[in-house]
Amino acid sequence: MTAEHQTAEILREFGPLEGVASIAGVTHDGDRVWAAAGTELLAIDPATGAVLRRLPQAADAGTAFDGQHLYQIAEARIDKIDPVSGRVLASIPAPGQGGDSGLAWAEGSLWVGEYRARKIHEVDPATGAVRRTLESDRFVTGVTWVDGELWHGTWEGEASEIRRIDPASGAVQQRLHMPAGLFVSGLESDGHGHFYAGGGSSATLRVVKKPRAAPRPAERGRR
Repeated sequence: MTAEHQTAEILREFGPLEGVASIAGVTHDGDRVWAAAGTELLAIDPATGAVLRRLPQAADAGTAFDGQHLYQIAEARIDKIDPVSGRVLASIPAPGQGGDSGLAWAEGSLWVGEYRARKIHEVDPATGAVRRTLESDRFVTGVTWVDGELWHGTWEGEASEIRRIDPASGAVQQRLHMPAGLFVSGLESDGHGHFYAGGGSSATLRVVKKPRAAPRPAERGRR
């Protein structure tokens, strides 16, 4: 099946954020966007882009939220964090041993991008054991699940995309091409038609329109 190609529609931009050198991981807790900014986690108002909280925390790659806790890639580990106190509750090894990128939570698993290895790993959040691995043909940045769909960012050379892939095979099903000069580091969906994309060293958070959920096979052709 040939992947659908579209140009990404940028709805809003927040930034460059004050005092922030770079944005890596991005997640959404239902109310706020959280962004990894190297030495701290930022809680951001998705309506205004205002930084509401700053948690001191090693935060140099992907970020995820499981409905109660934040997860943050910090060098070669993944920290489980209480978002109220900022306390690290537990840590597991990251599968890429320091080469990790995006992070997402879905149905009891963490999904971890491994940037240069061009892989996405499904990981046990309690032990760090790799349950399975998907291969990509591009460097993998942010990872997110929404509406039963697995999406990830790519950033290779001077081109960046947001891709929907088959969660069983890794085959690319849909591509959103970022405008020239705009790149995706972290990636998350709010579940309401928006992606939040970290812009790396631009220290900018971008809101990208998510295409409508793909119809299931039995629904195709119906009116």
